[in-house]
Amino acid sequence: MSKKQWLLIPLVLLLIVMIVYCYQAIQFQNKFLAKTMIGKTDVSGLTTSEATAKLEKLSNDDVYHVQLDGKDWKSIPKTDFGVVYKVEETVNKVMADHNGWLWFMPYFKAPENIDIETKGIDEKAVDKQLAALKKDVDELNKSRKPSQNASVALKGDKFEIVPEVQGDAIDTKAFMASTKESIKKGESNIELNKYVAKPTILSTDGTIQKEMEHINKIATINASYSINGQDVVIPKEKIATWVTFEDGKLGLKQDLVREYVAELGTTYNTSTNPSKFKSTNRGEVSVPAGSLSWTIATDTETEQLTEAILKGEDFQGRVPAFQGSGSPASPLIGNTYIEVDLQAQHMWYYKDGVKQLDTPVITGKPKTPTPPGVFYVWNKEKNAILKGEDYASPVDFWMPIDWTGVGIHDSPWQAEGAYGGDSHLTVGSHGCINTPPSVMAKLFNMIEVGVPVVVF
Repeated sequence: MSKKQWLLIPLVLLLIVMIVYCYQAIQFQNKFLAKTMIGKTDVSGLTTSEATAKLEKLSNDDVYHVQLDGKDWKSIPKTDFGVVYKVEETVNKVMADHNGWLWFMPYFKAPENIDIETKGIDEKAVDKQLAALKKDVDELNKSRKPSQNASVALKGDKFEIVPEVQGDAIDTKAFMASTKESIKKGESNIELNKYVAKPTILSTDGTIQKEMEHINKIATINASYSINGQDVVIPKEKIATWVTFEDGKLGLKQDLVREYVAELGTTYNTSTNPSKFKSTNRGEVSVPAGSLSWTIATDTETEQLTEAILKGEDFQGRVPAFQGSGSPASPLIGNTYIEVDLQAQHMWYYKDGVKQLDTPVITGKPKTPTPPGVFYVWNKEKNAILKGEDYASPVDFWMPIDWTGVGIHDSPWQAEGAYGGDSHLTVGSHGCINTPPSVMAKLFNMIEVGVPVVVF
């Protein structure tokens, strides 16, 4: 073969390469290059219309897969989420970036996937589907074991650490949040087992180890109330049953603390319980509740008692939070008081335990009896006019003791010898305590506003 013939061979080969290159370049002017992936779908060699038709069909059939152990557990059509794809716009955009003269380049690199743009999702449709999915996950969890944080438990008279438990139940809250985010990103699947709840507090954590000393201190504190002059001890074993340690936080079971405080109120509230009183002539008597009283403020005291106990320090003589005209800080009826014996029709005034005054009186008549109870003088007034439906009586000294108009006052209209005995049956008052004018003047000047008045 001549030299010229040998030279023709590379020229022929070059011509063939050029023909192939130009042919391919012309072919790919309106077709996608090899390895072109849109929405994880191969559209290589397709025209824009062919790719659009293929992708639209696939997008309408697109499904969101909820997987369990790598297998489909639930499949939800993405159209149920209100997802609308911009197929044509995405295809045209990819084609615009396409260069047919570089048709050979894809063969030298890995394929790249281009996500199909969406017009967004319908939030209401997503929430509806997720609500249904949550019910399914909740149902699944019924057959699974929930994880448990390390905790503490009362063993005998001391608390001990209870180790954490690793379960296989799904953390529904975390799973639902991730699923919603996954759908918004246009992803196609999610694995349930990635969301198995894990204990967040371990028995080896320094937090729980550090709290143990504090917990045992709380369980053994010495705590008591002072109510009406009585020492009321809070049982240590009761406090121990209130202690909780959940999610790394030390606390008390508020329902049990509130129940205890409410029981205190039931037992000691002077607004609902009668008071024991050592009378002058009749020994100890039971006097009903009256205007001088107090009630434990259950909600406030529950909160304050919890705070006091969690400090882990002993406390004695605590006065509970209360409301009312009296206070549980001391006996409702101390050593200074006015005593009215309805049976004896007699009244006494004691100051610091020493009798200062006593006098016969006239109380309410049978149809308008003087009410028994523990009251107090809440005002003092001179030259008052006492008014009722059928009377208006001027008095020199007036001391109201309840909220219905009952009080102690002078009664110049009564005969001097009428006080005491059975006079109240015929000339009794409308409920007030009629007092001889001369005695009333002395009593008025002897007492202070706030002095208890015991009527029985």
